[in-house]
Amino acid sequence: MTTSSLKHFFSNPCSVLNPCCFIFLFLFFVATCAAARPNIVVILADDMGFSDIGCYGGEIDTPNIDRLAANGLRFTQFYNTARCCPTRASLLTGLYPHQAGVPHMVNNMRLPLEQRQLSRRAVTIAEVLRANGYLTAMTGKWHVCPVETFRESGPLARGFDHYYGIIHGGSSYYTPVTLMRDQETITNFPPNYFLTDAIADNAAAYICDLAPRQNPFFLYVAFTAPHWPLHAPEQDVQKYLARYRRGWDALREERHRRQIEMGLVEGRWPLSPRDPTAPAWDSVTNKQWQAHRMAVYAAQVERMDHGIGAIINALRDTRALDDTLIFFLSDNGGCAELLGANNKALHVPLHAPDGGSMRLGNSPDIFPGPGDTYASYGLPWANLSNTPFRTYKHWVHEGGIASPLIVHWPSGLGKAGLRHESSHLIYIMATCLEAARVKQPKEFGGVSVLPLEGKSLLPVFNRRNLPTRPIFFEHEGNRAVRLGEWKLVSRLPGAWELYNMRLDRTELHNLAAQEPNRAAELARQYERWASRVNVPDPGFVAPGQQPKK
Repeated sequence: MTTSSLKHFFSNPCSVLNPCCFIFLFLFFVATCAAARPNIVVILADDMGFSDIGCYGGEIDTPNIDRLAANGLRFTQFYNTARCCPTRASLLTGLYPHQAGVPHMVNNMRLPLEQRQLSRRAVTIAEVLRANGYLTAMTGKWHVCPVETFRESGPLARGFDHYYGIIHGGSSYYTPVTLMRDQETITNFPPNYFLTDAIADNAAAYICDLAPRQNPFFLYVAFTAPHWPLHAPEQDVQKYLARYRRGWDALREERHRRQIEMGLVEGRWPLSPRDPTAPAWDSVTNKQWQAHRMAVYAAQVERMDHGIGAIINALRDTRALDDTLIFFLSDNGGCAELLGANNKALHVPLHAPDGGSMRLGNSPDIFPGPGDTYASYGLPWANLSNTPFRTYKHWVHEGGIASPLIVHWPSGLGKAGLRHESSHLIYIMATCLEAARVKQPKEFGGVSVLPLEGKSLLPVFNRRNLPTRPIFFEHEGNRAVRLGEWKLVSRLPGAWELYNMRLDRTELHNLAAQEPNRAAELARQYERWASRVNVPDPGFVAPGQQPKK
């Protein structure tokens, strides 16, 4: 019996209890409240920037996410790994992606298989919780194994009882490739099918099935929104067109002001200048097309928020919301990638949903949104998404790795508010295990397990600081280390840069020359870490692997 169901029982006027029975049940209720293990729901957005949602300064309507934030915690200095696959590997295992087996991308043919799927030495949250009595389910994007190995390395092989979603990293929202229910491929779609809705609806259905059972549950919801392609119903897009006709320059300024007012960023951190490769909005000649691109992106975010509302409603309807620990975060910063007109990748449909031809690429004569288009929103809008920071997905300056993190847990959190502790994806699994009162095993399935790299955030929930310790980053040769108020960072093939995050989190004043000893010591710590976790040689990156600007 859960805490919520017991509260419901005692509030029922039809209950008839003699005094002894009442005392017994009251003591049982108090003991249960102290001992109840929470349900855990982890919700991951895909390619969404730090400032896109309303409660992080954005102008996109996200009322359901905003309500979670208003009644929970918002972390201001939480980090991901700058890319889809590594983030999922770290999130699921509490390890750095290099230890988890996915240091870069699962489809990079110049890496061996054991560096393109989760290692068996990297036990997942689902595996540990299921072994300790939790029911487990997942909906959405897996993307931590090649498609051809999903039966041995997919969700059902790594701790989940139920699964609905895509194995590959991207897909049409109308006719997604590699869509699975458990181990069965889905290739037929109803006329009104939309992947974001299906991910949320299946998550809500899993909650309705699992919540009434005696055991707690762990649910991982990995949306593909707002990852390209830009797909959204036309009525959703129309709502945003007027907002984005004002352009990225004005909107970056407005987001920055709201962030300062909300306490998310400090006023002494200047807004980073517009990316030098992005034109001033006043000089743009195809404003209608540009505004339309961002309007589709915003519609994708709002559609995800609507799906999160369905998940919250399912928790509320099953009386599980108070006893559920919810995390919401994003896998990397806004994405500046370009999509070409001759893309032959697996995720690109051969035909439009109606059987017609596809219109591929970011061309001003193609207005994205319908299922026969396949486009991305481009660097200038990604620059807006990452307000107030610079750079993007792939890189480990703040624009690539800064993520919103919202935590909602009515029965487990104190006063709602902001948390400024610097933390990382590797902390999520440790937090889940401590909340569930479960320890990381030393062995699982006959294989020795790597110890967790992350520490639990439960003390931070209660306004206690964690001991200062370094957090490391590496992706495609881009590298960084954050220790306290200092960050050392390099963009391949550039030199190390040093920033004081307390004074200059927008990374505008490189102090490497003024603080050579500090920079050298942080570099030594990075090298020791890189050797310990087996960071691969950045020379493996194939030509064209990094996005062109």
